[in-house]
Amino acid sequence: MVSFIGSFWNFPNIQPETPKYPIVLAHGLFGFAELRLSPYFPAVEYWHGIRDALTAQGASVITPTVPPSSSIADRAAALRSALEAHAPAPEAFTIVAHSMGGLDARYMLSHLEPLPVRVAALVTVATPHRGSAFADYLLDEEVSPLHQYLPRLYQTFERAGLGTAAFSQLTRRYMAEEFNPSTPDRADVRYFSYGAAVERPALLSPFRHPHAVMTQAEGPNDGLVSVESSHWGTYKGTLLGNTATWLRTLDENPSSSTFVPRDPVIRLASDKRGIGEGRNRS
Repeated sequence: MVSFIGSFWNFPNIQPETPKYPIVLAHGLFGFAELRLSPYFPAVEYWHGIRDALTAQGASVITPTVPPSSSIADRAAALRSALEAHAPAPEAFTIVAHSMGGLDARYMLSHLEPLPVRVAALVTVATPHRGSAFADYLLDEEVSPLHQYLPRLYQTFERAGLGTAAFSQLTRRYMAEEFNPSTPDRADVRYFSYGAAVERPALLSPFRHPHAVMTQAEGPNDGLVSVESSHWGTYKGTLLGNTATWLRTLDENPSSSTFVPRDPVIRLASDKRGIGEGRNRS
């Protein structure tokens, strides 16, 4: 299998401890569980490295697919429907969500009750909880040279049967004025988060310009989401690296109590104590 998201993390020396709860891996904008472009080529998996590492530890792993660019509400409804296939379940689930997938999960937890299964914790990785300055930039016709291409892009998406609401819902204003005020955390769910920051992308990288916009507006970022916007619940740390691989974590000081190993998602999912230590501190 070819890895999409898994290539961004390294998973050395993972302890063979079975995660306490079944794991749901929720993908981000334009994401998928598995993409097969041709019967002659291997499938591309969004969560390949992470899913395989968790499965090797004996975890039950679910990789649902939601509409790639639809509204948060529509994506959340699809996530809920995917969980219905596993109900009733004797155990609670942990949701690990990347980017926009974290917003889908938060919406589902807050608005789509009753939930088909019990959720013990939500772990978000580089999720724009407070929006993205690049989304603001993209939609600003006065400053963005890319804005002129949006109508054509929207038409292309609509002809393909895809939604376009995701773009406007990732702005900082939408998150601050609409989504966050109306989407409170659940008292019975633990919330954890990681941020991500990359070095300046290479000259020909499609993330070079977004990264520059984000850096000027919000500081350290992964090319689309800032570290500051990634904070939600108990913040576990910032993944650092470059556009090819996450090499190390923010804090490698042995005296620090906030050290995050290079395989943070797997270790947190496997930590039978960590899930219970989260705080709803947003």
